[in-house]
Amino acid sequence: MMELSNCPNCDALFVRNQFRDVCDACYKEEEKAFETVYQFIRKRENRTATIDHVVEGTGVDEGLIIKFVRKGRLRTSQFPNLGVPCEKCGNISRDGRLCNSCSGDLQTELKKVENIQKIRQEEKEKKATYFARH
Repeated sequence: MMELSNCPNCDALFVRNQFRDVCDACYKEEEKAFETVYQFIRKRENRTATIDHVVEGTGVDEGLIIKFVRKGRLRTSQFPNLGVPCEKCGNISRDGRLCNSCSGDLQTELKKVENIQKIRQEEKEKKATYFARH
């Protein structure tokens, strides 16, 4: 879906679509930055670089590198030390928005809530049962 929007980088007016979230000028700058980052990490000695190392070596903004990883343009399977910060604790996550630890904690909490709801439902059913005397 296309809509008129302001570019988050330069505030220019542009037509936003599902493929681009910045104006054409900023998109071209992002593509140049992507090529710089990609050329840097493709070198054998830089394949195991962390995001901090890539920022230091290329001068590209950390947020932009994280955007490339989140969009799947830089694959963590090819570059094992690249990842995105967990949205809960900030540790590096290779896949998804949460690290394995936070994801496990969330699943544990969800199971607890499900059990509580199940117990409440059983109690509610017990209270709703009426017995008639003969």
